[in-house]
Amino acid sequence: MLSRTADHLFWMARYMERAENTARMLDVNYQTSLLPQSEITTEQGWSGLLSISELTGPFTAKHHAVDAAAVMDFMVRDQSNPSSITCCLRAARENARAVRGALTTEVWETMNQTWLEFNRLLADGALDRDPGALFEWVKSRSHLSRGVTVGTMPMDEALYFLRVGTFLERADNTARLLDVKFHALAGDYFGSAAKESQEVDFYHWSAILRSVSGFEIYRKVYRNVIRPERVAELLILRPDMPRSLAACMNEVVANLQQVANQQSGETLRRAGRLRADLQYGRIDEILATGLHAYLTQFLDRVNDLGVGISRDFLVPMAA
Repeated sequence: MLSRTADHLFWMARYMERAENTARMLDVNYQTSLLPQSEITTEQGWSGLLSISELTGPFTAKHHAVDAAAVMDFMVRDQSNPSSITCCLRAARENARAVRGALTTEVWETMNQTWLEFNRLLADGALDRDPGALFEWVKSRSHLSRGVTVGTMPMDEALYFLRVGTFLERADNTARLLDVKFHALAGDYFGSAAKESQEVDFYHWSAILRSVSGFEIYRKVYRNVIRPERVAELLILRPDMPRSLAACMNEVVANLQQVANQQSGETLRRAGRLRADLQYGRIDEILATGLHAYLTQFLDRVNDLGVGISRDFLVPMAA
């Protein structure tokens, strides 16, 4: 497969997954902002969301205050924000258009229709009228695009590059969500001094689980009250949780193995090492060394993998 074709497929999948993850993060913030809480806490929640996506600087350059309406507008329809849902869906559609010959008709029509319908929804005032419904729509269209891809495309290099892009992006976003939300909600919950007295707000933690479609899975696996350390374990180490870091890295490695070439050995080794660390890791060890430090290192390693994949298979990233 030509590197340019692989590049378009990889980024088509990444942008669609990024749009879904942005919708998930906005949705959990919107839902939790409706709970009884101080104005400062609400503002910290929206500031944390900007921090997750590394958008604090661009946002403050355009807006004077951090509030729900401004953040949602910036992260949903602002054309100047390359990580906005609008820009992600447009980029996914443009990458799909560039490689229509490598996609089935069903995949192309799904990507194109998603972009067109999203613009109609925005023009109709869907974001202002019911943000939660719009975010659910974006998630649903992302699910549809993955289902159509797996259900209609042959199991060849095109599908493998799509799945590498999807799960590399998902791992990055899950780690970012965990890092910021645990820092904001748990505080020093995992510290020895506060561990005994900390009271966990059920609604906040359940909202975080729902943002990654993990609430029912948590209940099935742990069968007890929601505790931060169990949420961390579920979203980091459980390979049977579809959006966990472990599940994402299992998929990245499996699909990289399918497209391996003579120069990709080091990238595949690093991906396998990261998967092994998750496979044999223990949540008590992770918390003892510091969750923030662990997730920061994970994000660095995922970024390094992206650079390696680009170097080995795709159009090289601009320096």
